[in-house]
Amino acid sequence: MALTFHWFLPTNGDSRHVVGGGHGTPATASGRDRPPTVAYLSQIARAAEDLGFVGALTPTGAWCEDAWLTTAMVSQNTERLKFLVAFRPGFVSPTLAAQMASTFQRQTGGRLLLNVVTGGESHEQRAYGDFLDKDDRYRRTGEFLQIVRGLWEGRTVDLVGEHLQVEDAKLARVPDPVPEVYFGGSSPIAGEIAARHVDVYLTWGEPPAAVAEKIAWIRALAEKEGRTVRFGIRLHVITRDTGEQAWAEARRLLAGFDTETVRAVQSGLARSESEGQQRMLALHGGSSDELEIYPNLWAGIGLVRGGAGTALVGSHDEVADRIAEYHRLGIDEFVLSGYPHLEEAYWFGEGVLPRLEARGLWTHPFPDASAAAPAAQIPFAGAGSR
Repeated sequence: MALTFHWFLPTNGDSRHVVGGGHGTPATASGRDRPPTVAYLSQIARAAEDLGFVGALTPTGAWCEDAWLTTAMVSQNTERLKFLVAFRPGFVSPTLAAQMASTFQRQTGGRLLLNVVTGGESHEQRAYGDFLDKDDRYRRTGEFLQIVRGLWEGRTVDLVGEHLQVEDAKLARVPDPVPEVYFGGSSPIAGEIAARHVDVYLTWGEPPAAVAEKIAWIRALAEKEGRTVRFGIRLHVITRDTGEQAWAEARRLLAGFDTETVRAVQSGLARSESEGQQRMLALHGGSSDELEIYPNLWAGIGLVRGGAGTALVGSHDEVADRIAEYHRLGIDEFVLSGYPHLEEAYWFGEGVLPRLEARGLWTHPFPDASAAAPAAQIPFAGAGSR
């Protein structure tokens, strides 16, 4: 299967430094000099579309702009890019969510993907009026997806669940196509929900051996349910013409944060209920001494940011090598980001994607657009980036 790449829309602001936030930490203010306006996010989205990214992920939480509203507006400034909209099932009724997704599909020509985020931090959930504990939130997610999928199939749904109840629920118009559901989680109950309901299981970037274990775990659970699941990985990326240039950029990103800021972020993240977040913290242990945890896999982002905390760092060929290695494990989709998101999209799109194409691992999803519009010439890209 050819690889699929998604980019990221920084709806919490962008910068030439890391902009953090989420999982119990506030958005860091250092260098946050590009507010998440529709104009700027549309610029990133159009670049991603031209370069060959299939979709763009938007985060969810109190620390960023609402994903549904933002992507609906940005979609009007793009033509084919899909939007991987992160949302939390506990914040909206399943019938309304199914209706919203159906409307989004019709108004954008079928460009919606859904990233279901159960929510790993109880204190943030309570701010939204959700007082369930973590395991119950996952059980509710299962009921939510059961209802939504039934509605998308055109059925009338009646369900009296442990956490959700609907009666005579039906959509006037079903979505066409039905949005694919993306989902991640490292706890046992998260694996059960993924196996029963989702199309793509997403993991944060861990060393290949750990990723292989996760794939085997979810695959075995899905087989018991008589289903198959595809796999994706969420990573940051710093790619340059040479490895030396890429690692210099990685060091520069962290140089913008003093020791006290790193300590405060780590203290907040240590309280996280998310098993995935704890796995991210274990990769660096709060220390900046040994951050290359596998060749070209750097845990430095996780020192100052919640959520996905690792980056592929290296020359274009080295980054392509690591992507091919993950692909051999069973990863078919890559959800990437980089600071700033506009410039880093070009570094990856003009540096790594052509190399993967030469290896037969990737083809441009919009070949007519690629042929009609030659790659942009950007002042920060060296002559050897193609």
